[in-house]
Amino acid sequence: MHTTMTTELFWLVMTATLTALLWIPYILNRMKEHEHGAWAAVWNPQPDTHPKAQWAVRLMRAHANAVENLVVFSPLVLTLQLVGTSTAITANACMVYFVVRVAHVIFYTFAIPLLRTVAFAIGFFCQMALVMTLLHLI
Repeated sequence: MHTTMTTELFWLVMTATLTALLWIPYILNRMKEHEHGAWAAVWNPQPDTHPKAQWAVRLMRAHANAVENLVVFSPLVLTLQLVGTSTAITANACMVYFVVRVAHVIFYTFAIPLLRTVAFAIGFFCQMALVMTLLHLI
């Protein structure tokens, strides 16, 4: 069975890919910071070791937030696909969701608090647009 990739699914794939890649910068930082070399940083038997660089700590938190929100976004997009609903509202909401998730990571990592909150809120409203579409409220 061949299913066409809708705009919503495309942005879900992009969002999942972003989320999947977010660990790379802070792990590279950990390898750089580790006093016993890169291998010891990768081996890291102490999982509660935190980076010295505050940007890396914030990126770890942004990554956790991205995972938490992917858990909400993914089933909504997949449900749209299952029920065969794709509208301009859902397509745009998914695209905007991806853009504000990128912005959220940048704002979180570089400690820009107000813009971080605005990006998060816009992402939430994008999720709610999907919910309202699925419930036939818009």
